[in-house]
Amino acid sequence: MFPVAVIEDAAAAEVSLDPVRARLLAELAEPASATMLSSRVGLPRQKVNYHLRALEKHGLVELVEERRKGNVTERMMRATAASYVISPTALAAVQPDPARSPDRLSARWLLAVAGRLVRDVGLLITGAAKAQQRVATFALDGEVRFASAADRAAFAEELTTAVTTLVGKYHDETAEKGRPHRVVVAVHPSVPEES
Repeated sequence: MFPVAVIEDAAAAEVSLDPVRARLLAELAEPASATMLSSRVGLPRQKVNYHLRALEKHGLVELVEERRKGNVTERMMRATAASYVISPTALAAVQPDPARSPDRLSARWLLAVAGRLVRDVGLLITGAAKAQQRVATFALDGEVRFASAADRAAFAEELTTAVTTLVGKYHDETAEKGRPHRVVVAVHPSVPEES
């Protein structure tokens, strides 16, 4: 089971967004059968089987074991990931594009950049899994409390200068075997964690 999987297919996204199926995905962090799940979610076993087949068809759950119980074979299923992110690729015709609103101080532009980040990393993860390789990435996450809007603006200016300097230092357009990497730095107000 992956810690996070990216859903790139529109049909798989639709299947995962059904409230019953989303609940089944959550319940399948540990392997379970339709019979076991039916009592947990309050649905008949046949209905649970119907939903499990839809999730399995789209690669969101997988068979981990088959058990014989009398003349019945019980299928033990498990979610393929602990959590899922739906890529903007699933909404190809309307996926966000940072070029449509290139105002770097706009929350909508930040959201478009974040959408592109999810799309790109999702595609990289999918390709790496097929090639049985890892994706070389790096992320930095932190929180800063600004005393004023002026401090926030000064921070943004210093951060821009620092990142621009680093990119200028390490970017080599002439490197024949070099591979371009995207750098995304974002600052936004923190959202309180729900308890």
